[in-house]
Amino acid sequence: MITLTHYLVLSSILFTIGLIGIVRRKNLLMLFFSTEILLNAVNIGFAAVSKSFGDMTGQMFAFFIIAVAASEVAVGLGLLVLWYKRKSTIDLDSMQSMRG
Repeated sequence: MITLTHYLVLSSILFTIGLIGIVRRKNLLMLFFSTEILLNAVNIGFAAVSKSFGDMTGQMFAFFIIAVAASEVAVGLGLLVLWYKRKSTIDLDSMQSMRG
């Protein structure tokens, strides 16, 4: 039988994978993917704890996190396309120099 501990361990593993992906960032697209993994790990944790306690609060938080993540992806991918058109790369090292 799957218990709350199993869900929290899965959430922790996913959060760690996402955090490692953010720290090792080299590509902007992979940075977005890692952020999504982090948010989904938090959603799993919220939903599992909410189900365990019989309260809908955690599931409501997860719903709002999904909405924020969707808008973040839409804006981020728009900026990614714009950056790729200008620089022909999505490497984060090319973003280090700022010119006015």
